[in-house]
Amino acid sequence: MKPRQLTLDLPFRPALAREDFLVASCNQAAVALVDQWPDWPTNGAILIGPPGSGKSHLASVWQQKSGANRQLAAHISTAAVPGLIAAGALILEDLDQGIGDERAVFHALNLAKQQAAQVLLTGRSPVADWAVALPDLLSRLNALPQVAIKEPDDAVLRGVLVKHFADRQIGVGEALVSYMILRMPRSLEAIRRIVAIIDTRAMEQGVDVTRPFVARILEEEMAPDLFKPES
Repeated sequence: MKPRQLTLDLPFRPALAREDFLVASCNQAAVALVDQWPDWPTNGAILIGPPGSGKSHLASVWQQKSGANRQLAAHISTAAVPGLIAAGALILEDLDQGIGDERAVFHALNLAKQQAAQVLLTGRSPVADWAVALPDLLSRLNALPQVAIKEPDDAVLRGVLVKHFADRQIGVGEALVSYMILRMPRSLEAIRRIVAIIDTRAMEQGVDVTRPFVARILEEEMAPDLFKPES
C-alpha cells in the first residue's frame, strides 16, 4: 500500500479581485451594484444569493474599493456601531442566519444615513424570509434595494470549477471539467466543497488529479442519489 502523505492544514489564498469574478447572466446585476459604487441611489443595498454564489467574493471587492469594515450580523452590538460606521462603509453579512441585536442593525443603518456612510448587507434569501421582529428595522430593510444572484448556468458552473482549481494551483483539462459538471449538483457550494476535498486527498495520497481519481472522490463523498456515474 502506498504510504499516505502528511498534509499541513495551510489555508490556500483564493483570488478575490474584481477581475477574478466570472460575470454571467446569473450575477450581472450583483456585479453592476458593486461596480456602480459610490454612485448608489441610496446609502445601502442588500445582496442575496445561495451559499457559494459569490456574495463573499463581491463583498470583498466592495470592501477593497470602499475601505469598509466587515461584521457578521449575529455578532453586532450597539456599542460597536459607531466604530464600524467610522470607516464610511460597512458590510453586514448573513442577516438571514440570525441578527444578534436588531436594534444595533437599525442604529447602524440610521447612523450610516446621518453620516453619509454606506452599508452593504448580505443574506441567502430575500428580506421577506428573514426572521426580523423589530418593525422599524424591517421597514428600513424593505426600503433598501435588493439585488439577487440567481442560480448558475453551465457557463458559470464551468468557470467557477476551473477557478477553484486554479486558486489551489491545480491545472485541469476541458474533459475533466465536463466530466465533473455532468455528475455534480448544480451548486457553487458543491463545487467549492468537492474541489477542496480533491485537493486534500490528492496531496495526502501524492497523486495527480485525473478522471479516475476524481470519479472515485465524487462517488465516495457525494450522496448516492446525487452522484451520476458514467453510463
